[in-house]
Amino acid sequence: MKLESQSQSQSNALLTKIKEFTRALLLDLTSGRSPLILIDRFRNHCTNLSSNNCFCSSGLPCGKEALTLCKESHVHRIDVMLRVLLIVQKLLQENKHTSKRDIYYMHPSVFLDQSVVDRSINDICVLMQCSRHDLNVVPAGKGIVMGWIRFFEGKRIYDCISSPNTAHPIPVHVEEVQDIVSVAHYILVVEKESVFQRLANDQFCNANRCIIITGRGYPDIPTRRFLRLLVDNLHLPAYCLVDCDPYGFDILTTYRFGSMQMAYDTKHLRVPEIHWLGAFPSDSERYLVPKQCLLPLTAEDKRKIEAMLLRCYLQREVPRWRLELKLMLQKGVKFELEALSVRTLAFLTESYIPSKIHES
Repeated sequence: MKLESQSQSQSNALLTKIKEFTRALLLDLTSGRSPLILIDRFRNHCTNLSSNNCFCSSGLPCGKEALTLCKESHVHRIDVMLRVLLIVQKLLQENKHTSKRDIYYMHPSVFLDQSVVDRSINDICVLMQCSRHDLNVVPAGKGIVMGWIRFFEGKRIYDCISSPNTAHPIPVHVEEVQDIVSVAHYILVVEKESVFQRLANDQFCNANRCIIITGRGYPDIPTRRFLRLLVDNLHLPAYCLVDCDPYGFDILTTYRFGSMQMAYDTKHLRVPEIHWLGAFPSDSERYLVPKQCLLPLTAEDKRKIEAMLLRCYLQREVPRWRLELKLMLQKGVKFELEALSVRTLAFLTESYIPSKIHES
């Protein structure tokens, strides 16, 4: 009941902001003035590695963007924003939820592309100083969890403890998660569902009191918010296991530092406490990964690594991670986590993960 009351209060406050924003626009138009919409701009990294004054991780805006009807290129963007705002207003008034994709299909001939809607939703979040879920715009969740945890989402119970090696969907409405109970010793985030399934098949959670999460590739917002919630509430160490390739590394940094697209909401989505468990480029020699399992980096892989090496937060906060990324580029090869199990199927669960956690 308390959560429902709090949610309704937030919705009412947001509806008031929307009304004030649209009223100000109408006042400008009826007065013959062109509305000026100022949107704060955020970033979670820059490429200035030599500066000691970088504040990308502060959550503060790094500038403003001005939208006006005087510029033809801005007219469509403002039109889209007002249409999306109208949809959001109705969702809040009726206490309903929808997805970004559903919004796109309400005016496909106007929106033209899904990315246009995505950008507009982000602009609205910045203008209204809120998170995406506050707009009642939610994704179809793809993250899953298993292990020594039990919690409620509204009135629904997620009793993972009764069967620790069984996957449960991560709730989409993370703000409704409450009464979290756990006897886990740590949280393990894995990049891929195939590795998650390997750990489930090996009954990893029976031998290791932990919570295991996967976002099935690049994590969606509910997965990142859920991980943030668990770390805040359970005060457990969190580890991340990804493929030794540029995309695995990028997924790792998304969990720890957030993404550029959602930089305005980084404080709710990043987990600075997360530790990189592996796989490291140096693991290929340490664990004798066969040469046939080492794949050459493509030209695209190399470009991605070179771009990531310029991210300020690697130099400033995790220089060891940056050294490993440089080593990947120098070696010119990549490999999947499964390559570590080439000699014995249970190597990941029985040897690699326990030894890495012991060393951390």
